[in-house]
Amino acid sequence: MTIEQNFKSGFISIIGRPNVGKSTLLNTLLGEKIAIISDKPQTTRNRILGIVSRPGAQLVFMDTPGIHKPMHKMNEFMVKTALATYNEVDVILMLVEATEQPGGGDRYIIETLSLVKTPVFLLINKMDLIKKDALLPLIQEYGRLYNFAEIIPVSALRNDLGDLVETILRRLPQGPKYFPDDQLTDQPERFIVSEIIREKIFALTKEEIPYSTAVVIEEMKEEPDITRIIAVIYVERDSQKGILIGKGGGMLKKIGTLARLAAMRQRGVRLSVTGGNHDRWGDPPEARRADRRARAADRGDSPGDQARRRARRRHDATGRRPPRDRGRDRRAGSSGARRGTRRAMSGRHPSARAATQAMPPR
Repeated sequence: MTIEQNFKSGFISIIGRPNVGKSTLLNTLLGEKIAIISDKPQTTRNRILGIVSRPGAQLVFMDTPGIHKPMHKMNEFMVKTALATYNEVDVILMLVEATEQPGGGDRYIIETLSLVKTPVFLLINKMDLIKKDALLPLIQEYGRLYNFAEIIPVSALRNDLGDLVETILRRLPQGPKYFPDDQLTDQPERFIVSEIIREKIFALTKEEIPYSTAVVIEEMKEEPDITRIIAVIYVERDSQKGILIGKGGGMLKKIGTLARLAAMRQRGVRLSVTGGNHDRWGDPPEARRADRRARAADRGDSPGDQARRRARRRHDATGRRPPRDRGRDRRAGSSGARRGTRRAMSGRHPSARAATQAMPPR
């Protein structure tokens, strides 16, 4: 790599809580979708590079997994991946949501920045969802928590980034051109296809299924008019495999169809998707239970709601009917008991008839 005169280049890390719009921001900066997007948290598992090439400059953005207090080994790995970028970059972009006041998750991330010397920009995302007079108090609140180098309101979904790129360029040092001008990411095409499939799993399935899947591209063959792809979606348990495949293979077919349409560019794509199962990545049962409890708490589920969710999952996996709502039975218990007593006294109840038949004649 040679350094052109007055050529600027550098690495920029995008950090923030899960589901604040980091992948949307990266796609907007590139003008091309390379990072998958979902309304479910913890969609991004790996560090993805997005490359923006301009005359006289090259910006390399890192989309990192959402930073949070990890509940199990997979989350712990993802958080370490995000935190490891702090000392590798020239600028850090911290994303927060304009619709929320600084919460525990934001404060936790700010604590991790306490010893960082890299300039940190605060990007207040989703500005299109609030009124302008609500912006200044939010800026002041975050300003009390950390000495940010810049605070920039943006709307990644609306492609409204203001002067973000120009402000970053002023902070970048002179450096080499790391990638060719026409390269958008460091990830191979197989990885992009596997992420597209995983995005459709997030869109179409519920509960823990999206977080319990891994996609492996077993074959990707370029032919004159079409690209043939064979992918396997791995899940942790056989019961999840049944949910993923769906009745008559309907769910798996739908995932494959949507992924094929998303992967098509100028050529045709023939995508074959199958399901398999693998052992969970090293988590003990108590960690999985703690993870489920944490997600239930985030949803605001009561213990009864959690029990009904478990029953529905068993029903989806086995086809057995979920148990009745015992709380409803208890609420109707007094009148039901009176009806049962009257039936028993009148001899119409089955147990009363059986007892009558068993009595010897006088």
